[in-house]
Amino acid sequence: MSSNPITKVALRNIAAHKVRLLLTVLSVVLGTAFVTGSFVFTDTLQRTFDSIFADVAKGVDVRVGTEQSGASGVPVEDIDVVAAVPGVKAVVPAYRGGVIVLDSEGAAIQTGGAPAEGVAYLPPDRALGDPQTYVAGGPPAADGEIALNSSAATRGDLAVGDTTKVLTASSGILPVTVSGIYDVETDTGGYVGALFTEQQARDLFTDGRHVQYLDVASDGSVSPEELRDEVAAALPDLKVQTGAEVTEDVKSDVEQALSFLNYFLLAFGAIALLVGTFIIYNTFSMIVAQRLRELALLRAIGASRQQVGRSVTLEALVVGVVGSALGIAGGVALAYGLRAALNAADVGLPSGSLQLAPRTVIIALLVGVVVTVVSAYAPARRATKVPPVAAMREESTATVESLRVRTVIGAVAAVAGVAGVVIGAQGTGGGAAATVGIGALALILAVLLAAPALSKPIVGALGAVFARPFGAVGRLARTNAARNPRRTAATAFALTLGLMLVSVIAVFGASAKASVNTLVDTGVKSEFMLMGPQMMGVPAGAETAAAGVPGVTEAVGVYGVQAKFGDDNEFGAAMSGPVGNVLSLDITAGAEQLAGDEMLVSVDTAAKRGVQVGSTVPLTNRDGDTVETTVAGIFEDNQVVGPWVLSADMLDRFVPAAARAPMVVLLNTADGSDPETVRAGLEDATKQFVVVQVLDREQFKGQQAAQIDTLLAVLYGLLALAVVIAILGIVNTLALSVVERRREIGMLRAVGMQRAQVRRTIYLESLLIAVFGAVIGLVLGLVFGWGFVRTLADQGLGETTVPWGQVLAMLVGSGVVGVLAALWPGVRAAKTPPLEAIADM
Repeated sequence: MSSNPITKVALRNIAAHKVRLLLTVLSVVLGTAFVTGSFVFTDTLQRTFDSIFADVAKGVDVRVGTEQSGASGVPVEDIDVVAAVPGVKAVVPAYRGGVIVLDSEGAAIQTGGAPAEGVAYLPPDRALGDPQTYVAGGPPAADGEIALNSSAATRGDLAVGDTTKVLTASSGILPVTVSGIYDVETDTGGYVGALFTEQQARDLFTDGRHVQYLDVASDGSVSPEELRDEVAAALPDLKVQTGAEVTEDVKSDVEQALSFLNYFLLAFGAIALLVGTFIIYNTFSMIVAQRLRELALLRAIGASRQQVGRSVTLEALVVGVVGSALGIAGGVALAYGLRAALNAADVGLPSGSLQLAPRTVIIALLVGVVVTVVSAYAPARRATKVPPVAAMREESTATVESLRVRTVIGAVAAVAGVAGVVIGAQGTGGGAAATVGIGALALILAVLLAAPALSKPIVGALGAVFARPFGAVGRLARTNAARNPRRTAATAFALTLGLMLVSVIAVFGASAKASVNTLVDTGVKSEFMLMGPQMMGVPAGAETAAAGVPGVTEAVGVYGVQAKFGDDNEFGAAMSGPVGNVLSLDITAGAEQLAGDEMLVSVDTAAKRGVQVGSTVPLTNRDGDTVETTVAGIFEDNQVVGPWVLSADMLDRFVPAAARAPMVVLLNTADGSDPETVRAGLEDATKQFVVVQVLDREQFKGQQAAQIDTLLAVLYGLLALAVVIAILGIVNTLALSVVERRREIGMLRAVGMQRAQVRRTIYLESLLIAVFGAVIGLVLGLVFGWGFVRTLADQGLGETTVPWGQVLAMLVGSGVVGVLAALWPGVRAAKTPPLEAIADM
């Protein structure tokens, strides 16, 4: 027999089962849509950022900066050195820094994460790039004036002549008048650009001895590369690049940041595809089981095994192609919706047209088609092995292969997986996390293989609980759920994966919150604290203003400090006052108080570096200067301050004045003072700083918990796709099961079973399958979450907490999902005509 009739049979079979086709295609659509949407979203951002940063060094032939970001900058005297290099036409020093501009109501103009910076205005005859185009007013002409970009002015409801205030990290509050509003080509997202006079920008954003960088223009006598080499020879300790190299560096940084986002989104796309794979596999397994007699008849009239296998594989190919094509369209819509949601949340992303690259289309098609065809291969191969005469017998469709081999392999994988998780959980760091990850993969494989064997006892036990109140109907549902363990396990596994990931994240979130609470409760003595924006810290002046409030006995700022300790760049802290007065450091050796060039180091750091009390430690700041410090004391590891603490006298040596703002200011109050009175005084004293928050200990913990919840909400939102696919898988399986058991249901209806009882049987069967999958997923998730949290103990996750309330809610929710998923299949089963079903051969 030629392949053409078999092809026709396959295509007609697809057309004859539209509901089955729709459900199978939908699983492919959802998986490929996530992959496509991930690529489209990040490609769009990449293209938009590339166009924005293409002008980052426009008109600049050479830029002179520092090797390390956050350094003091380029010494002012080097301006004359560069100007004297042959071939230099002009040298323009850069004066710029972070700012917060207040709107017409006195609140901060929100950027949503986009930059907000103050920049020195340069007249057109000195500027190297394109001059600003003013739509109203003009550039700042005197100190106390600023020009704003038009989008920021619109968001802040500011016009020319309006007065407002600007906050900087090092200079505090500055009253300003809007002199003009200008347009720029890249005025997208939440960007805020305030132009100051050159002198005021120098005063606000530099220490008077350094500038951020120098932009150099050539007189045309030498190429940018030749000029770069000449300037580098004159300033060997600085970083010298051509304008093109600067642009490429910025683009590379953006690409690296977006690649993480892409990997993150693709990981969830892979999860969705994995879940979808099991649905497709399960679907084709049931299709083959239902069609054994049909396929056997084809074999009996002369079709070869290869032709029968090709007919099933062809169906999978059609489903894969159609599903992938629709998934690509859905992915574009998903990317559009994601961008719209982020813009609505005002996260400051630039706008641009959606980018659907040929690479994205090819990958989506390959992934969707390959996953579908591979999923259908095993059922197709199994179908070809059934002898034609045996397959035409009714009982052949109920044949169940032995589960012994796969169960034994699953048990071995389970032992290896448990060992990996337990061993990995005993350590910390990347190696320990990798060990836990390998153990987790082994356990997932174990569940995949052993789930059919597990389904019988677990579903039986669940049926004894849930089905007992429903009498004969409950017993029938229990029997239906347990009699085909492969189908039950495959259906439940999709939900198992989804809830496993959800419960892992739930353990992470609960443990992170508990760890923060423990750190605050045991590590912080202060009753109140001041917090500012994450990227700025507490503005200058707020610490002094708070210290003068009646009832406040001490205000100590905690500053983040980066320094090179040995060969490693590390982040520690410096305090503006006595450490022991505001923090509970467990000193194991030496003294707690610091002065001069002294420092405290943690126990772990002391052991790692081989230092002790009295040791001299060379620390290198961002400018490359080495400062000799003395170890005054050693404290137990504390995540609040990090590996080491410097004295207040060391701030000038390690933190540039223009960036000197505390991350938090800790406030002690007098014994017997009324907390509410002190709070009111603090809020009044810091009101002028607008962005400063006054928090007590519980509020601080609540703020950190809210940030954790925000992150978790994004993860849960992405994982919701996997759960949705799992629910559709249950619907799909039950619907196909109704078709498979059509004669059986007809017999039950013929002997007196009511339609309501048929529906109830399907509902209970679905509930048992869903709860079975949920129980396995939750157990796996809690074990994996425990293991991974243990490996992060050195990163501050010192508490491992299980959110039992959330676990119970997920378990109950799974039961509800099971019933909801069964609504349509149940109604369909109840409508089965008894006589027609019995006569169906």
